[in-house]
Amino acid sequence: MKRLALLPLTALLFCACTGTVETLPALRLAVLEGGGTTLRTVTTGGGGDGVRVTPAPVLGPSVTVPDGVTVDPLPGRGTRLLLTRRGGLESRDANLADVRPFAPAFDAPGFTPPCFVTTALNAARDRILSLSQCETGGVLNGTQQLALYRTDGTLVWRAALGGAAVVTGPDVPPVRVAAVRRADGVDVAVVARPALGGGSEVLRVAATVPGADRAEPSQPVPTPAIRDLAPAPNGTSVYAATDTGVRTLGTDGAPGEALAAFGEGRADRVWTSAGSGVPGRTLIAAWRDPRASGLGSEPLRLWDASGPRNEALTVNFFADLRDLTFAPDGFLYALSATALTGYDTVIGLGSGTAGGTPNWRPVTLLSGLNDARAVTWLVP
Repeated sequence: MKRLALLPLTALLFCACTGTVETLPALRLAVLEGGGTTLRTVTTGGGGDGVRVTPAPVLGPSVTVPDGVTVDPLPGRGTRLLLTRRGGLESRDANLADVRPFAPAFDAPGFTPPCFVTTALNAARDRILSLSQCETGGVLNGTQQLALYRTDGTLVWRAALGGAAVVTGPDVPPVRVAAVRRADGVDVAVVARPALGGGSEVLRVAATVPGADRAEPSQPVPTPAIRDLAPAPNGTSVYAATDTGVRTLGTDGAPGEALAAFGEGRADRVWTSAGSGVPGRTLIAAWRDPRASGLGSEPLRLWDASGPRNEALTVNFFADLRDLTFAPDGFLYALSATALTGYDTVIGLGSGTAGGTPNWRPVTLLSGLNDARAVTWLVP
């Protein structure tokens, strides 16, 4: 199957205005659930309402995985996904088979066996960054180690990060990572982690010599609390979800100017279309965890930075949003602990441009999930 591509927004809106049917190609979603123990798929396609084809779910295979952490789309034709497990990284095909383990990350003096906790791809989709930190009694207290991979599973470099504080208590910022464009032939990683006394600290990690298989961290830069990181489409910037809005990270690692579209209220999660591996529009989504606000739910808000609006639109309210992915069929797929729901970003953003109420055309693809953790897209 040919690689999926987003049709131009004007063409899609033309279909909506004329009443013609635009047939969307099938897409497969892979969901990590069961607290990270089960990987399953659902395929969209079929059915329609005279405007665009609404995804009709077709359940696919389900496999047991050991200690799953997250899933991400791999570049290329969309036929393989990246599965991060506590013990290592691997790729799988669209049927969740043909397992291809990545190279061992920390089989070198001075490193400990991996306990991976988070993974991120850069905007160019040619580097994979994963952080390892073991825990005791549910508290991350082990040595922090970074592994930077090429997408074929070969290792670029490894790094040990010293001085990580063990911070416990309510509302502690999580550990987050991001990879940015190579500068002078050197890959750069960004790590945000909780700091003693509150807030976060940011480290930039890079090899001191191009081609070296070991990287070194910078001195940590104290910052206000950083809740999440996501790659900007230009590949040189990172967006940070903070207590005062979604902000860019400066070259020194400190949060910069807030994105006005989201205001200066707290954001706990941020996702970008670059982070989902989808070209075309510059989509950014942000959400505040209601456990921080004391409310029953909080809105997931979406902004097309390449579009005409200067504010984000509310897609839906969520009490427990675990993950989302922007897919090449123009849908945003949002994952709660128990359900996977699709939202039509093309129609939704288009219908909201004239000041009207956006029509996201939601469709539930999976329900009754058990402690779902992550979602990504594939081409069946």
